[in-house]
Amino acid sequence: MSIFKKVLSVGSGKLASELNDVVQAINDKEKEFELFSDEEIKLNFQDLSKKLNGDPQSIEVEAFAYIREAAKRTLGQRHYDVQLFGGLVLLRNKIAEMKTGEGKTLVSTLPISLMALFKKGVHVVTVNEYLAKRDAEWMSPIYNFLGLDVGLIHSNQDPEEKNQAYKKDITYGTNNEFGFDYLRDNMAISSEQLVQGELFYSVIDEVDSILVDEARTPLIISGKVSDSTKWYSEFTKIVKGMKRDVHYEIDEAKKQVHTTELGVEFVESKLGISNLYENTKTNFIHYLTATLRAKTIFVKDVDYIVSDGQIKIVDEFTGRVLEGRRYSDGLHQALEAKENVRIQDENQTLASITYQNYFRMYENLAGMTGTAKTEEEEFVQIYNLEVVEIPTNLPIQRADQQDAVYKTNKAKLDAVIEDIKLRNQNGQPVLLGTVSVEASEEISKILTSKGIVHNVLNAKNHEQEANIIAQAGKLGAVTVATNMAGRGVDIKLGGNAEEMALQLQINENEQDNPNYLESKISELEENVEIEKEKVLSLGGLYVLGTERHESRRIDNQLRGRSGRQGDPGESRFYISLQDELMRRFQGERIESIMTKLNLPDDERIEQSMVTKSIERAQAQVESLNFEIRKNVLKFDQVLNQQRDVIYKWRRELLRSQNINSLIEGWLSDVLETVANNIDSYKKTYENLEHFNELVNDELGELLSDSVRSKFIKNLQINDDLDIYKDLEDLFNENEKQDTDNFWNLARGSALSFIDQSWKDHLSEMDYLRSGIGLRAMGQRDPLVEYQNEGYDLFEDLINNVKFSVIRILLNFDKNLIVQKENNIDDNVKEKVITKDKIGRNDPCYCGSGKKYKKCGLVDKCIKKS
Repeated sequence: MSIFKKVLSVGSGKLASELNDVVQAINDKEKEFELFSDEEIKLNFQDLSKKLNGDPQSIEVEAFAYIREAAKRTLGQRHYDVQLFGGLVLLRNKIAEMKTGEGKTLVSTLPISLMALFKKGVHVVTVNEYLAKRDAEWMSPIYNFLGLDVGLIHSNQDPEEKNQAYKKDITYGTNNEFGFDYLRDNMAISSEQLVQGELFYSVIDEVDSILVDEARTPLIISGKVSDSTKWYSEFTKIVKGMKRDVHYEIDEAKKQVHTTELGVEFVESKLGISNLYENTKTNFIHYLTATLRAKTIFVKDVDYIVSDGQIKIVDEFTGRVLEGRRYSDGLHQALEAKENVRIQDENQTLASITYQNYFRMYENLAGMTGTAKTEEEEFVQIYNLEVVEIPTNLPIQRADQQDAVYKTNKAKLDAVIEDIKLRNQNGQPVLLGTVSVEASEEISKILTSKGIVHNVLNAKNHEQEANIIAQAGKLGAVTVATNMAGRGVDIKLGGNAEEMALQLQINENEQDNPNYLESKISELEENVEIEKEKVLSLGGLYVLGTERHESRRIDNQLRGRSGRQGDPGESRFYISLQDELMRRFQGERIESIMTKLNLPDDERIEQSMVTKSIERAQAQVESLNFEIRKNVLKFDQVLNQQRDVIYKWRRELLRSQNINSLIEGWLSDVLETVANNIDSYKKTYENLEHFNELVNDELGELLSDSVRSKFIKNLQINDDLDIYKDLEDLFNENEKQDTDNFWNLARGSALSFIDQSWKDHLSEMDYLRSGIGLRAMGQRDPLVEYQNEGYDLFEDLINNVKFSVIRILLNFDKNLIVQKENNIDDNVKEKVITKDKIGRNDPCYCGSGKKYKKCGLVDKCIKKS
């Protein structure tokens, strides 16, 4: 079958026809390009950059032909036609859905190499550091052959190493690291600390895992705040006594918990207070919400594990421990209190962004995965990414059996064990997928009791991942795995000689032997081939799922581990009506069907009607989760627009040699406000003495006592007073005193005030967001309320930053500049450390008697106090 017919069979019409012509044109170049020397290929490929004119498609035929030739000469691998097709899809900023084992990593080299010719940096994103390192090293020979260099970012690098990695043509790394580097760049205090550069083109591997599954999780950089651990312990004790449907209600579909009126009264009585909502000093609602969620929604060995005295998050889609990650909004502290481990200090957000908003900033974005079509609506709506199914090089021979449904969990597990036992006796390899650590350990205990030798891969032993998966296709292997999403390692029938050799090298302490791997791989490959033939004769890898996941994608990823590259295989899911998904959505309906059929507990049913009910349940969950992610994005968009303004200011302050226009714009805004205030006094003053007092008070907001005294001496205070021009003249005179130091002070003070104000603003926005849902009870739209109040808070931030910086510059004295430069940042830090959080409407602690939002200017308050 031609590639065109293959693609048409998966339904891509017009695009398929267009790309098929391009593939044929690339193939037509192959014979000609095979005659070029290595050096000619490199030079010719680099010369293509001169033809780009901003349009990568203008050189795609020649570029892809050169890249294919480079792959043949370096790795001995030739891009198949379907792989060329996949590369063309990625080049057009789309998602290529490619089945497991179809060579996504090799496909990605096509658009990556071409886009690297723009010399704006290409970012290749993977789900973990092992895969980033593996893929960078594996594909580097192709890139180097073409005259391109490759960098790798990881969590243990210092800024200089990171900077060098980002300067390469192509940079590999994890989604976490790219996102955090963006945030760290926007917290830098000098241009030398910036590392990331442009967000020009990114190819995301396992794109559904990153842009869908991770979309609700914001990246947060935080700092310590005052100790609040005692309240988590206190509220953990209180919620233990609260009863479901009396003191709180659970929405299982949305995984949310709500306190009832009786619940509020119960907590108030335990705390000995009359109103839970009135205490402004301690946010009791925050502690109650966090500890109640920890008690009712989050389950040990499913959502998290306790290891080494710490709460460690388990990724629900991959089953991996998310090392270093902590839940936000106090949930992590609540779980620590629940499990009676040391409660770590709560943090204040210093910078944050969601993956949704980070990756939407890329000028060009593409992605690859084995499963994306079910989420295409979300990819299109949120990221403007169309999903294109790429046909397999060889037909899929895997048989996907109907689900086997049982009434009880025990009956299901009995059937699962019996199925494994029979296949294991024949020697057929079995991969058994579970949805939680708890389930994998339960199955493992039963297998052990039956004498069935097996390996377990879950969040508790993920370090052995590569080795366990390498063995999973061997004759007689039984592997129990918690979710197979994003595992990144193919299961090869008969075993994986390379991975097995690597493990033996470690076990035998032969890491220093340069010849060990090559000879060991050669030795193992013969046995692997023999085993592979036996496994093929037994029907290939058998994949058995013990429960349906919330997402059809995750189920498809598990199935996709079998039947790679045209191999035979088989898959089946075993389900009970007590499974979480069934219980929450379709259990009662299916149970009534089974009751009508009068089936005993241990008899299974296999009917398309049941399978469709299960798929409807999954579609319900997917739709619900999509709505949640859309809602997160709507709320985050408010902060995202504000973040854009702040980060744009910071970039200009750090990167621009001349910040005059920015600061002079701020000067104009501040002076206009002051001038308008004074003009309004002209209409209300009683006599000139009264007017003089009003002007003095107004200028006291902006000028120090000594500067104001000197400044007023030269003013004619009457109805003709033009304060704007007089203050502008003062600014210009100060600038002329010592131009370099004046603008250095402007840059440094602006960064300090922006960072301090932004940090406080994030805290206020968090607080606003935590209670905004209650507005719905008053028939008001929480999103609109959040937008309006968030805008007011941000407007205050903007005005305060401008006012603070201009105040410093109007009080500039070249004789004090050294002292000011040394003290300004320390003063800001000292305020954060030594002062309690102060409300915007509280009296300012400087003693002025004014509200903090009118007077809370760091420099002024520190001087007064």
